Amino acid sequence: MKPIKFPQANMELQKPLGWTDEECGPLPILTDGGKCLSLWHLSWRERLSALFFGKVWLWVYSGQTQPPVALMAYRDVFDRID
Repeated sequence: MKPIKFPQANMELQKPLGWTDEECGPLPILTDGGKCLSLWHLSWRERLSALFFGKVWLWVYSGQTQPPVALMAYRDVFDRID
């Protein structure tokens, strides 16, 4: 999956110190100070895998615990979020 820019994005997160461009790139997000929203594009292979196997794995690089996260598969979320 690759992150993609979207018109509502108002910030861009940068890669962690010590990471290479191959490991991580900038992440466009929409933030209101309490939540961050990013948009991701699935390759055709990833789309077929999700369709046939019904699984999406979430990796969070944060250490000992996982912060609250959400995954959504909507065409547009702006009419669905608070």
